[in-house]
Amino acid sequence: MKLDKEEKYILDVLESGNMELSKPSKKEIDSIKAAAKNTFKKNRRVTIRLYDHDFVGIQKKAMEMGIPYQTLISGLIHRYVEGDIKIESK
Repeated sequence: MKLDKEEKYILDVLESGNMELSKPSKKEIDSIKAAAKNTFKKNRRVTIRLYDHDFVGIQKKAMEMGIPYQTLISGLIHRYVEGDIKIESK
C-alpha cells in the first residue's frame, strides 16, 4: 500500500515509539459525541413502492446478512449517495 507524506510520518513516529498522546479536552469530547450522534440519527421517514420480487430478494439478502431489510435498504441508499456504489449509464 502506498502512503502519502503525512501517513508515512505518522507510521514512522508510531513505529519508533516516539508518539506522544494528548488527552482530549471536555469540549473536544462533547463535539465528537455530538457529531457521532448526528451521524447515526435517522430523522426522515419515506415510503417507496417496490416490485414484489425485488422486495422478496431484499428480504432474503437481509436475512442472509442477519440484519433487518430496512437497514439493508437504508445502507444501500447511503452508500450510493456517498459515491461508494456507482451505476453505469448506458
